[in-house]
Amino acid sequence: MKVIRSKSLKQVLQYAKPYQKRFNWVIAWAIFLSVFAAVRPYVFQEIIDNYLLKAGNINGFTFFVLIMATILIAEVVAQFYFTYWSNWLGQDIIRDIRNRLFKHITSFKMKYFDNEPVGKLVTRSVSDIESIASIFSQGLFMIVSDLLKMLIVLVFMFFVNWKISLIVVAIMPIIIVATNIFQKKMKVAFNEVRNEVSNLNTFVQERLTGMKIVQLFNREAIELEKFKTINQKHNKAWLKNILYNSIFFPIADIISNITLGLVVYFGALFIIQGDTETTIGHLISFNMYISMLYNPLRQIADKFNVMQMGIVAAERVFDILETESQIQNKGTIEAKNFKGDLLFQDVRFSYVKDEEVLKGINLKVNAGETIAIVGSTGAGKSTIINLLNRFYEIDSGEITIDGRNINEYTLESLRKQIAVVLQDVFLFADTIYNNITLYNPEITEEMVINAAKEIGIHEFIMSLPNGYQYNVKERGVMLSSGQRQLIAFLRAYISNPHILIMDEATSSIDTYSEEMLQRATETITKGRTSIVIAHRLATIMNASKIIVMDKGQIVEEGKHTDLILKENGYYKKLYDSQFSLVID
Repeated sequence: MKVIRSKSLKQVLQYAKPYQKRFNWVIAWAIFLSVFAAVRPYVFQEIIDNYLLKAGNINGFTFFVLIMATILIAEVVAQFYFTYWSNWLGQDIIRDIRNRLFKHITSFKMKYFDNEPVGKLVTRSVSDIESIASIFSQGLFMIVSDLLKMLIVLVFMFFVNWKISLIVVAIMPIIIVATNIFQKKMKVAFNEVRNEVSNLNTFVQERLTGMKIVQLFNREAIELEKFKTINQKHNKAWLKNILYNSIFFPIADIISNITLGLVVYFGALFIIQGDTETTIGHLISFNMYISMLYNPLRQIADKFNVMQMGIVAAERVFDILETESQIQNKGTIEAKNFKGDLLFQDVRFSYVKDEEVLKGINLKVNAGETIAIVGSTGAGKSTIINLLNRFYEIDSGEITIDGRNINEYTLESLRKQIAVVLQDVFLFADTIYNNITLYNPEITEEMVINAAKEIGIHEFIMSLPNGYQYNVKERGVMLSSGQRQLIAFLRAYISNPHILIMDEATSSIDTYSEEMLQRATETITKGRTSIVIAHRLATIMNASKIIVMDKGQIVEEGKHTDLILKENGYYKKLYDSQFSLVID
């Protein structure tokens, strides 16, 4: 575990390299701060011994007072720059790590998101990365500063009075041992805290996303009890943390006070016995030195814990950064102006190893052709479009577009040529215009309006408050499912794809919206290769070819008029079951 954490700290420090100059200045200010702090008691001692307890000259007294004032001002300046620059450095580093993490996550295969809870990824991207910032703002540099201060204070103590210094040093092993025990206990406690925070975030994220299901099935009380259980575990983890702090800090205070008492006792004894090397000024300055020596020592334990929490968080973040779950993007060919010839040759695929979803699919789609894929739930229809967009990698076989393996195209250019309209439309909490363009600078407002008019939904958009600038809120909750489908269709249309895929795009919309989409479909599919996946057979009767799938295999293909004539055929059974319900 220690090796891993040492590795994690080194990985974090790698991100400080672009800010090496600022990093060096932080260390420099830490040194200045330590020196100024250690010099202050010495100057105070000189004032007491030479000017307050003796009849010294007023000029010398004034001079040392000015020195003391200068040191205090310098200490304040050093403290300001040290604190500001260390926090500044930490924030810049976590900004860079967060950017890299987000970029890395967005390149993951869909399979990664199938297995990882969203709440966990949110925790890693937000709260864990904030914890990494504490390595610099409250941990590493503070510890370095405190250690430097302790070292310089020890040097000054022995320089001032080595006898009294030995008393202080003799007690130090006790607090060092106590600090080490405390630190080890806190490592375990912080690990528990981070685990429970992740569990808490995951639970809340999922329940907020699925709030409609929670309320529809009257799950409020049940989910509350589950939340209470998780929250109680989180509470217990923090209470353990608090318990260790409550034990350690009073012990550290007692040891510090005992040390101070021994210094005063033996120092006074030395003075009474006529030891000329020990003075009243020494006792007063050592009171300040002990505070400077023991306070950082007891605080170092706390700062080690803060840094430990940051390092634990860094482990979690780097664990994701080191996860290799990206779709291989080794293609060198820019996909431009596809004709749209598609070919699946003996394609096999499984989401879970040894559980094939597609079992040797062979499918040819000619450029400009509109085909429909039908079949029961789980037949593998949507999997085909997932593979065509390279959201997943096939197990074996080959998929080609215009005669080239899709792996030969760059991933970005491939996906630009393919537009998909899904049944479950996702809209961001943004304006309709931004949800359509997705901030593509090449798409102008005029293009959006013209496209909306062409597919017949401009009037619908203009009927909303603020028209194209209407904010649909999170997941598009301000729109009906049919309206969201229309926006998604326009989003696909405006991208001017050469291959269009509609995955159950009309299954959850009203008759009026379906009529608009049928009109839009006729416009957008002209001259484009189109794949329509549907349960409602009425929407695909005019397709150039209908592919019927069952249990991961193509069992029938042909035109509607041909398939409907096959006795006991898969398509005929689907058709009869749907239209018999309508007749009934």
